[in-house]
Amino acid sequence: MGEHEKLNYVEFPAADLAATKAFFEAVFAWSFVDFGPEYSAFSGQGLDGGFFQADSCSNTANGAALLVFYSNNLEATQAKVSDAGGNIVKPIFSFPGGRRFHFTEPSGNEFAVWSDVT
Repeated sequence: MGEHEKLNYVEFPAADLAATKAFFEAVFAWSFVDFGPEYSAFSGQGLDGGFFQADSCSNTANGAALLVFYSNNLEATQAKVSDAGGNIVKPIFSFPGGRRFHFTEPSGNEFAVWSDVT
C-alpha cells in the first residue's frame, strides 16, 4: 500500500523491452511481472515501477529526472553494468559526499550509481 502523497511508482520507456528486462535481472537481480506484451512491472526495489514499449528514452540531456542506485562497491557494480550490456556514459567521478557513475541500459534510459564508500 502506498503512503499518502509520497512517491510510489515510476515508469520508463523501453524500445527493447526484453533486453531491458534481461539487463536489470542480470545486474540488480530484479524480477518482473508482465502485463501484456508492451508493459512489464518491477517491485521491491526501493520504488516500484515498470517499463512500457516506446521508441523514446529517459535521458538527463533531454531534461529527464535521474534515478540513482546506491552501491557499497562502486567498481564491482560498474563492472556488472558493463558486463550486462550497459553503456557507461560517465565513468566513476567524485562529488561532494561520494563518488558515482552514469550508465544507459539497452533501451537507452540513463541511471546513476553512487557510493559514499571511497
